[in-house]
Amino acid sequence: MEFTLSFSVKSKLLISAGVIASAAAVWHLLCILGGPSWFAFARAPQQIIDSAQQGTLLAPISTIIVAGLMLACAVFAFSAVGLIRKVPLLKAALITIAILCTSRGLIAIPTLITAVDLDVWQIIASTVWFYVGICFIAGSMEYYSVEK
Repeated sequence: MEFTLSFSVKSKLLISAGVIASAAAVWHLLCILGGPSWFAFARAPQQIIDSAQQGTLLAPISTIIVAGLMLACAVFAFSAVGLIRKVPLLKAALITIAILCTSRGLIAIPTLITAVDLDVWQIIASTVWFYVGICFIAGSMEYYSVEK
């Protein structure tokens, strides 16, 4: 018996967004193990870096929350394309994630226009999250058209 999965381009985009969100979640969790220098490299807010240096709970707890949100994005993406079972609130989540990721991606535009020093990391991160947002938009469109 042969088992094959065939995905449309929009579904493949949504899968790639889920993979990126999963990788970003793992990266965030690795910052906890890597310590303050990893948080600094990841451009965490100063109070998170300070927390990592002082050994307080703010850095690990906030990082786990952010990683959890990113993993939730992956779950919704994989659910929408049928890689995992359908999860509750899928339609609303797809649109919300699309809006949030696209908005996060657009943060780079004012930076590009007004910055004296360009932060390459910020540009890369914004570009990646803009791509993820577009993937969620495309995947949402397909999911809504299939569900009707």
